[in-house]
This record gives sequence, C-alpha cells and structure tokens, in this order.
Amino acid sequence: MATEDTKKQTKTTKKANETNKEITELKELIAKLEADILYSKAEAENIRKRSLEEIEKARKFAVERFSQEILLVKDSLDAALIIEKASLDDYKNGMELTKKQLINIFEKFGIEEIDPVGETFNPNYHQAMSMIESEDDPNKVLTVMQKGYKLNERMLRPALVSVSKQK
Repeated sequence: MATEDTKKQTKTTKKANETNKEITELKELIAKLEADILYSKAEAENIRKRSLEEIEKARKFAVERFSQEILLVKDSLDAALIIEKASLDDYKNGMELTKKQLINIFEKFGIEEIDPVGETFNPNYHQAMSMIESEDDPNKVLTVMQKGYKLNERMLRPALVSVSKQK
C-alpha cells in the first residue's frame, strides 16, 4: 500500500511540477507580451511625434523655394533703382524683363493668371465691380480692373471685372 501511496504522491508531485512549470511559462509569456505592447505603444508615439515635426517643418519651409525665386525679382528691381542715368525706354525694357522673370516663377509654381475679357461672367473666378449697358450679350466680362490668380486650380484671388448688361 505504501508503494501505491508513493506512486500517487509521485504522480501528484509530477502534475504539480508540470502545472507550476506551465504557470511559470505562461507568466513569462504574459510578461513578454506586455513588454511587446509597451514597445509598440512607444514606437507608435514616436512615429506620431516625428510625423507632427515633419508636418510642422513642411509648413514652415513650404515657401522657401518660392521665396528664393521671388528674391531674384527683387534683385532685378533693386538693380534698376541703382542706375542713375537711364532713359525711360531702359526702365521700360527692364520692367518687361522683370515681368517675364515673374511670369516664369508663376509658371514654375503653378500660379495661373485669370484675364477673362470677353468670357461669360463666372462668380467662382470673377468678382463684378460694375455693370455696364452694352450691345454685347448680358453677363460678358467687358473690362478687367485687376487680374485674378489660381494656384494649382485653387482660387487665390478672383479677377475684378465690369460686366455687360442689356440696354
């Protein structure tokens, strides 16, 4: 009988040891998984912070390329003002060259000029400043007081126009 009790006790001890071993392994697995979760949370937070920093830098320096190009136009204007003995034609030619320089910068950065003379009035692109009786069809743009501009198909400034109306 003693051997039977010893066998039962041995079986119970083995089961207890196996159970303790399984519990220990599960605790280790839980600890590892908790560490992995914390690492993942920290990594996600770091990515979020880096993204916010990059967005802020992009916002802050978005106009840097444009600013460098527009400085060339200012340099041209400054150079024109330095010249003491220049004729009106010289100034006019310099202004035309500076305007071409500015137009090239506009093209490079997707700025499109809106000059709608003769077009039908469009409130999305034009702002009517006056209505003038005319022989033309109603709602035609007769004159442009100030050109409008779009940046990559988005309105920067509407054109200020006078529009025809029936007599």
